[in-house]
Amino acid sequence: MAPKDEHPEQPEQPPRFSVSRRDFLKTAGISSLAAGVVGVAEADAQTGGARVVGPGEVPVQLMVNGKRLDLRIEPRVTLLDAIRNRADLTGNKRACDRGACGACTMIVDGRTVYSCSTLAIDVQGKQIRTVDGLANGATLHPVQQAFCDVDALMCGFCTPGFVMASVALLEKNPNPTPEQVRKGLDGNICRCGTFTRIMEATLKAKGVTRA
Repeated sequence: MAPKDEHPEQPEQPPRFSVSRRDFLKTAGISSLAAGVVGVAEADAQTGGARVVGPGEVPVQLMVNGKRLDLRIEPRVTLLDAIRNRADLTGNKRACDRGACGACTMIVDGRTVYSCSTLAIDVQGKQIRTVDGLANGATLHPVQQAFCDVDALMCGFCTPGFVMASVALLEKNPNPTPEQVRKGLDGNICRCGTFTRIMEATLKAKGVTRA
């Protein structure tokens, strides 16, 4: 009978690998970057590759208040900056500069937009209207006249945006209810607090037809 082995051989353990936190993060970062590059490449392949413009100035053609503007601007330039700084149409104001107050409101193809957060290059071929183009010579637009009649302004900074929002509302609904006016203007802020007079002016405006 063979003697009993007092120290039987232990099964061989697989080698253990030690990865530091720094090495792990490096590996994870490289993997994420590679996945992102592959994703972009696949997207470009599906769309045929988007045309790249910039970063320098590029030709941009805008239709503003019925007139064509030929500009050279960087693709990152907003509609507000393009019109105020390059076309010298300064009626619409920069206030919050983050699409929160409505002072820069313009009408693009019949819809109100915050021009401070709209790229000029994205609205080529569309009809853009600013507060500068509302009056007909010395004759004010009905909404502008109503704002003057009821004194619906104080500092005037928010007024152009409210006027444009009111015009867009009344062109779609010439006889809105007070609740419809509140809803139509809820994207605009008057820091002076003249909301009651602004409501009155919008309800008072008559003869507003779609441009």
